[in-house]
Amino acid sequence: MIKTRKISKVLKGKPTVEGAGVHLKRAFGRSHLPAFDPFLMLDDFRSDRPEEYIRGFPWHPHRGIETITYVLRGEVEHGDSMGNKGVISAGDVQWMTAGSGIIHQEMPRGDQKGSISGFQLWANLPRASKMMAPRYREVKAEEIPVVLDDGGAAVKIIAGKVDGREGPVRDIVIDPEYLDISLPASSQFVHPTERGHKVLAYVIDGKGYFGEEVDPFSNEMEGASYFDMRRDPFFADGDLVLFGDGGRMMASTEDDPVRFLLITGKPIDEPVAWYGPIVVNTNEELRAAFEEYNNGTFIKEKAP
Repeated sequence: MIKTRKISKVLKGKPTVEGAGVHLKRAFGRSHLPAFDPFLMLDDFRSDRPEEYIRGFPWHPHRGIETITYVLRGEVEHGDSMGNKGVISAGDVQWMTAGSGIIHQEMPRGDQKGSISGFQLWANLPRASKMMAPRYREVKAEEIPVVLDDGGAAVKIIAGKVDGREGPVRDIVIDPEYLDISLPASSQFVHPTERGHKVLAYVIDGKGYFGEEVDPFSNEMEGASYFDMRRDPFFADGDLVLFGDGGRMMASTEDDPVRFLLITGKPIDEPVAWYGPIVVNTNEELRAAFEEYNNGTFIKEKAP
């Protein structure tokens, strides 16, 4: 019998400011290591006020990770030290592997109404791949397949497989799945998951349930603040669910639909040394990375 994953922990996104003054909601981050291994951070940048995002993320370095940016509204302009340039718009994905080192910038631009909406996920790289050559993948919305399952769910497959269809992002070290799932009211979604892999869901609209138990006190909950006492049986916009192990995950709805990101990956189980945009394995490697950045030897792969 296939074991359905139970909820291990629930987190409420916390407001924070990053880059040159970008207001966003952090679903999880450094303080939650190693619970989300191989993932490091998930940021939700949704705003209708240009002054909260327009200054963006000017030129900065990365090493040892992959950054995955998924845009729902507005645009994000990108440029990097490899000579890559581009703009990702509504429905597009940028999957950037920093590897041995890259310097880039990400500048959000609102839509005609001045709104921006998207998410950035950081995925760790194992020691053996930390110094791999950087690579950049820009995936347009029309390249991302959508599958309608028997329960009525519409599943956008960015990475991974659903009903024999495979997403366009492949050959990633941590064997990830990245799905955008819209589940109508009064329906259920069941998805097989690899045992031992980390599985998390982040709700971006509506409300629904996860797992087979409907008990808000059956799992650990971390609120957005000390005074956040809400313990509802359903999960709504900005709620992040971390699952325990099992061979499948389950989501369901009653009177309202729900939309959520489902993200899975193979844990790396290695030490993490992390400061700012650099993620390596030891403090010595961290120190060396910043010394290289300061003396101009950080970039190992030159632009063609």
